[in-house]
Amino acid sequence: MRQWLEELERRRGLATLTRHSRHLVVASFALLLMLMVYRGLMIQGDAGFNWRPIVAFVLPLVLFLPSILGRRPRGHAWLAFVSLLYFMQGVMVATLPGQHFRGVLEAGVALALFAGCMGYARFRSRLLRERPGG
Repeated sequence: MRQWLEELERRRGLATLTRHSRHLVVASFALLLMLMVYRGLMIQGDAGFNWRPIVAFVLPLVLFLPSILGRRPRGHAWLAFVSLLYFMQGVMVATLPGQHFRGVLEAGVALALFAGCMGYARFRSRLLRERPGG
């Protein structure tokens, strides 16, 4: 795997790989955030509006906004680990009757976020080591 990644870095360039992984992180982060808001709203039911489920699903993601906006590789690596929790949640939701599509979508988006974050953490940190001012 390491040799494959080093070959990919050599062929495509660290700057290009960093930019593509950044786009994947931002897109999948935004989509997962929207899915979690939707999920929190679906839990509401007929009892009226309650903001607690929305906050419970969204807060772990929102805590990583400074790392994403600041483009910090270490924050992206930690977000990758947190995204695995959303992946597991999506797999569990996919097993519920009538929730298969939503669960698979959530698991897929969380997996894309994981891949993007891990790629960004690797490529950006190597790029920063290569160019100390970058």
